[in-house]
Amino acid sequence: MSDDDLGQALPLPAPSPELQARLATRRSAPAQALAAPGPSAAEIGRILELGARTPDHGKLFPWRFVVLGPESRAALAEALAPLAGRQADPVKAGKVLAKLTSPPTSILVVSTPVEGHKVPVWEQQLSAGAVCMNLEHAANALGYSSSWITDWYSYDPQALELLEVGPGERVAGFVHIGTLAEPPLERPRPDLTRKAAWRP
Repeated sequence: MSDDDLGQALPLPAPSPELQARLATRRSAPAQALAAPGPSAAEIGRILELGARTPDHGKLFPWRFVVLGPESRAALAEALAPLAGRQADPVKAGKVLAKLTSPPTSILVVSTPVEGHKVPVWEQQLSAGAVCMNLEHAANALGYSSSWITDWYSYDPQALELLEVGPGERVAGFVHIGTLAEPPLERPRPDLTRKAAWRP
């Protein structure tokens, strides 16, 4: 990176008990339970702006967003319904389509790696995953609950055509955003004594 690529100086990190508390209680919401109110158009723009501030080796921005409102998701769920019958568990595959229609807003994140670049595709795909997590944090910071999921239609070839996911692209996730009527319950968390190694 050359000096010409750099902009103004940014603030250095400072201790933030509020941010620590938010991270310590972060919890994905059940997508089917997300209801109105959802974010306004201006808030969605802010969520995308914050979400895009994601680690990205090479400044490739190897992802794109598709903001799905209620009408587009209802049409998508209707188009996906016949494909649900071909899945391994057709009944379950049909039921999970409610995750598309219940939330007020959904953001489809598509991984768009640049093939043949010196930055490995895997690193570019990791950046797309980081974008999904940043979108969740941004939505939570604006007072909304969210759910980052994929489901079978993120992998079915015909479903990908309906989603307009092109060759070389992959669905990194749907980030569903809305409001919960009840606080979510805590779930089991990893035992870090088994997941973290400390080396001098």
